[in-house]
Amino acid sequence: MFENLTDRLSHTLRSLTGKAVLTEDNIQESLREVRRALLEADVALPVVQEFVDKVKFRAVGQEVSKSLTPGQAFIKIVQAELQTLMGEANEALDLKVTPPAVMLMAGLQGAGKTTTVAKLALWLRNTQKKSVMVVSADVYRPAAIKQLETLAGEVGVTFFPSNPEQKPEHIVRDAIAAAKKQFIDVLFIDTAGRLAVDEEMMAEIKALHAVANPVETLFVVDAMTGQDAANTAKAFNDTLPLTGVILTKADGDARGGAALSVRHITGKPIKFLGIGEKVDGLEAFHPDRVASRILGMGDVLSLIEDVEKKVDKEKAEKLAKKIKRGQRFDLQDFKEQLEQMKNMGGMANMLDKMPGLSSAQKAAAGMVDDKTFGRMEAIINSMTARERQRPELLNGSRKRRITQGSGTSVQDLNRLLKQHKQMQKVMKKMKGGGMANMMRGLGGMGGMKPPGGFPRM
Repeated sequence: MFENLTDRLSHTLRSLTGKAVLTEDNIQESLREVRRALLEADVALPVVQEFVDKVKFRAVGQEVSKSLTPGQAFIKIVQAELQTLMGEANEALDLKVTPPAVMLMAGLQGAGKTTTVAKLALWLRNTQKKSVMVVSADVYRPAAIKQLETLAGEVGVTFFPSNPEQKPEHIVRDAIAAAKKQFIDVLFIDTAGRLAVDEEMMAEIKALHAVANPVETLFVVDAMTGQDAANTAKAFNDTLPLTGVILTKADGDARGGAALSVRHITGKPIKFLGIGEKVDGLEAFHPDRVASRILGMGDVLSLIEDVEKKVDKEKAEKLAKKIKRGQRFDLQDFKEQLEQMKNMGGMANMLDKMPGLSSAQKAAAGMVDDKTFGRMEAIINSMTARERQRPELLNGSRKRRITQGSGTSVQDLNRLLKQHKQMQKVMKKMKGGGMANMMRGLGGMGGMKPPGGFPRM
């Protein structure tokens, strides 16, 4: 997310060097570039104008601290204003009510409401230890009810059945009564989507809101629609008391216009970002962390949280002990590392949160996508246990057997073996000097030119 905006702003902010004071003259070009970068990111024009005016007001005449370059001082101002624009801090879901806390989900068709209900239910179950019930009041699309039932089973929460013959208001009343009887903490109501904002849709969801009296009314919108996402959210907010916004498909949005426009236009906070299609692909929206990401400073806190939640600590500890004893890092270990990276959202998601990497380095390593991981795993799965332990056994005939079994080419296999050797070198550095040496080893990999450490397969 934000790749285009990050690249443009990074280039712009590097130009402010060698200045003792930030003046209107020497920041004029930088402000013009910031304005252009935001417009290209599909940020709404009123938002851009106000943002640039605020940055200019704060920057002009500011003495540059001895510990900061003019570029760094300007970045500090831009970062603070980005954070203000998106909200000072994460605004959590309101759960301080008598159970069940009712959450009403609204949005256009295709925005990902039903999947988002499952993601939120899983998030609440895992992070807040809440019991959750979900119900579909979408009587126009029977597949929506079945989809929610399937997802509820997948994430392990209670599904309240409904059918297209029922009236949405009756479904909601029955679900609330059932949630009270079963002592459920949180009830999610999935509503029908439409292709556009219309009076009929608003009348129905207003009636549902009156029946449900939800503590949270969350608007789900596709981040890739840019400033249109903010405008659609405003149209809903004009007739429905929204409490927050969830941006879906955030990983596919290289611009970031929606994230930067929503709060200014609607006055409502972004509470979550939906990442990918998997049910664990949800992040709480932290404006300070997102501002750091936009300016290319990474997001170490979110990266640490990902590791805490998604890395198999038992496997990691087992590998650490194995390396410490001087045993070889084999292809089975390599496969497990690929699985861990997939669990953390893949290479692109990890790199997006890592500070200090240039856009070129991120692009080189980011060539590895989920399909690449899948091919690599297929290759290793086609090997025998002995071949995984001793890759040097792989002669021509063995390689042909493995590639035919995995549907890949010998070139793919050779590239995989090359990457494995590079990882082995990193692991050897871990053995003697602990974490410091490991980080130096990883730094060396990061500096390699394409095809380098992570070539396309």
